[in-house]
Order: sequence, then structure tokens, then C-alpha cells
Amino acid sequence: MAVKMRMMRMGDKKSPAYRIVVVDSRVARGGEYIDKVGFYNPCTEPSVLDIDVEKAKAWLSKGVQPTETVKSLLVKAGAMEQSKKLSAPKTNNKKKKD
Repeated sequence: MAVKMRMMRMGDKKSPAYRIVVVDSRVARGGEYIDKVGFYNPCTEPSVLDIDVEKAKAWLSKGVQPTETVKSLLVKAGAMEQSKKLSAPKTNNKKKKD
């Protein structure tokens, strides 16, 4: 079973709030989740980020893969160290015309 840590959309139309959850990667975005790790509301000023750091570290140590967005939120919360590059390296292998 491939397990991921990702965001689950909550809230009303045009005012999203997100739960950060641990879920089987084959389940739909709004489907059933294994565990709730935190909450993120980008619509407030300043944005609200509430993550249970101990729970997040425990899941990461078990091999759960966070999505790109969740990884950046975990870095903000202090649950992960920032890696040198968050995204995959881009290749530039275009052939030159002679």
C-alpha cells in the first residue's frame, strides 16, 4: 500500500481550508483518510498553519511520502529540514541544430 501525506480540501466555495492527512494514494482527494496530521487555512491574514509535529515526524519515519505542497508546509512548521531542492531537477538536453 502506497501511503502519502497530502492536503484534503474543506471549506466553502471560494474559501478553501485544508486538512493535512495521511492517506492511501489510490483514495480520492475527499475520501477516507488514515490519520489527520494538521490544518492549513490560506485565506486568513496571516494564514493559519497548525501541524502536530510529533505525529508528522512519526509518519515520516514510517516512510510516508509528502506531496510537494505538504513538504513545504512541514518545513515551515519545523517537522522537516529543508532539502536543497524541493522539486526534481530539470534537464536541458535539447539537441542543437548544426
